[in-house]
Amino acid sequence: MAGERDLTKLLSGMRPELNAGRYVYVTVEGEPPTDVAPVVTVREPEGLTLVVRQEEADAAGLAYEYVAGWITLRVHSALEAVGLTAAVSQALAQAGLSCNVVAGYHHDHLFVPYERAEEAVRLLEVLAEAACRDQARD
Repeated sequence: MAGERDLTKLLSGMRPELNAGRYVYVTVEGEPPTDVAPVVTVREPEGLTLVVRQEEADAAGLAYEYVAGWITLRVHSALEAVGLTAAVSQALAQAGLSCNVVAGYHHDHLFVPYERAEEAVRLLEVLAEAACRDQARD
């Protein structure tokens, strides 16, 4: 099934969902330790970035600075869709929330400050409701 490209449909159908747990960004040289199960990996010249559950990082002795909540946008967005990341980032930025976005094949994933993750979900729900109203007017 092809992903959605229409921005209004993407926003109105994004259904943000807060995943359980606390997540942290760590970097390692080589491959991930066997006792961690990353939800995201990014290979950079400086090392391998992993996003892992905080308790896994702690158990493996991995250093981190940022503790995040993980929000999944449940709309199936096309990888070539335009504007979803910008609209979501803008809504969160206006509330003073940092947002680290990762695109998966089916969904977009947001990592926001853990202590404000529920607030971020509410802001995204408001954004989705506004898009629904816009869609109804068209």
